Amino acid sequence: MKAVINAHIITCDENEGEFFGYVTYDGGKIVSVSKGDYKPSGDEEEITDARGGYVLPGLIDAHTHLGNSGDASGFESDDINDINDPCTPHFSSLDSVNPFDRCFEDARNAGVTTVLTGPGSANALGGSFIAVKTDGKRIDKMILRAPCSMKMALGENPKMCYHEKDESPETRMATAAIIREALKKASRYLEAVEQSESDENADPPEFDAKCEALLPVLRREIPLHIHAHRADDIFTGIRIAKEFSLDYVLVHCTEGHLIARELKEENARVMSGPFFCDRSKPELRELTPACAGILEKEGVEVSIITDHPVTPIQYLILCASLAVKNGMSRQGAINAVTINPAKFAGISDRVGSITPGKDADLAVYSGDPLDFYSKTVFVAINGRTVKNEL
Repeated sequence: MKAVINAHIITCDENEGEFFGYVTYDGGKIVSVSKGDYKPSGDEEEITDARGGYVLPGLIDAHTHLGNSGDASGFESDDINDINDPCTPHFSSLDSVNPFDRCFEDARNAGVTTVLTGPGSANALGGSFIAVKTDGKRIDKMILRAPCSMKMALGENPKMCYHEKDESPETRMATAAIIREALKKASRYLEAVEQSESDENADPPEFDAKCEALLPVLRREIPLHIHAHRADDIFTGIRIAKEFSLDYVLVHCTEGHLIARELKEENARVMSGPFFCDRSKPELRELTPACAGILEKEGVEVSIITDHPVTPIQYLILCASLAVKNGMSRQGAINAVTINPAKFAGISDRVGSITPGKDADLAVYSGDPLDFYSKTVFVAINGRTVKNEL
C-alpha cells in the first residue's frame, strides 16, 4: 500500500469534489480517497507527505503529436504528416510514436500522465490516434486504447499541403469530397462485410485497408476527430458527421466562441486549443484564450489541448490557467485537462479522476495547480513514482 497524505485533493469526481485528506493506492490502482488526517496502518510501502499541496488526477492532453516529432531534430524524426495521399485512414500512430522522445519526460515531470497522439492535418483523413501513458519504453505496453479516434482535417492545411504539390485537394470542397468518397466507399464495404457475416453464401469483400480502418468509425466504436478552425469548416465537419451518423469531437474549434450557441444545439464536444501560441496562419485570426470559457458558459463540454509541439506538452496546466484568466471557471479548466478528455477518449473508466478502482495516476503541486508559481513536486503513473521532489 502507498499513500499521499496531507493534501488538498481535487478529485474531478462529481460525487466527491475537493477536500483536505489523503489517497491510498496499491497494485497500480487507487484504493481509497478520504477526508482528514491519515492514520498509518504499518503496512505502507511508501507514504508521500504533500505538505499541504494539491493533488490532481494525472493530467490528460487529448490532442498531441507527442513522440511523432522528435524534439530538436529534423526530418529524420518527423513522422507527423505523410503528404503523398490526401486519404490515409489506414495509417496508425501506433507505428510512429517514439517513447524515447525526451518530451515524454517533459510531460511526466509536468504531471501529464496520459496523452492522445497521432498524425497531423495535412491529409483529409490522416489516420488513427492512440491513447497512451507517458511512462514506458515500449509503446505496446503504454497503450490505454488503440485506436481511440480517427483524424479528419478541414480548412487550410490540406489545401496548402497539396497546393504546393499541384495536386488535389486545393479547395475546401475538394477536401470534403475526398472525405465523403472514403466514408461512402467504407459504408458499402461495411454492408458487404455484414452481409457475408450473416449469409454463408455471400462472399466477403476484397480486402481494403482504408475501408477496414474506417469500420470502427462507421460503427461508432471510436469518434471522428475533426480538425477545424474557421466556423464554416466547423459546420462542414458537423454536416459530414451527421450525414454518416458518426460520433465526433471538434478539435481546435478556434472560432467556436463565435458560434457557441449553435455548438450547444448540436451537443458538440470541443477540444479547445492551442491558444498559448501565435496566430500563425489566416484561419487563426480569431484565436483567443477566452474561447474555452465562452463555450463552457454556453454549456458545451470542453477539453483543453496543447497540440504539442505547437505548445510544448509541459505547459498544459498553464493553458488551463490562461483559460481561467480569460473567463473559464477554475473547476471547468481543471476538468478540461482531466476528466473531460478522458470521457472524450473513452478511457474515463481508467483515468481522469481520483476514484477508487481507477489507475493510480497522480500529480502533486506545491500550491494551487493553476497558480503560475506552483511546481509539480510529485507524479505517479500506474502507482509507480516517476517524480518526487518532496
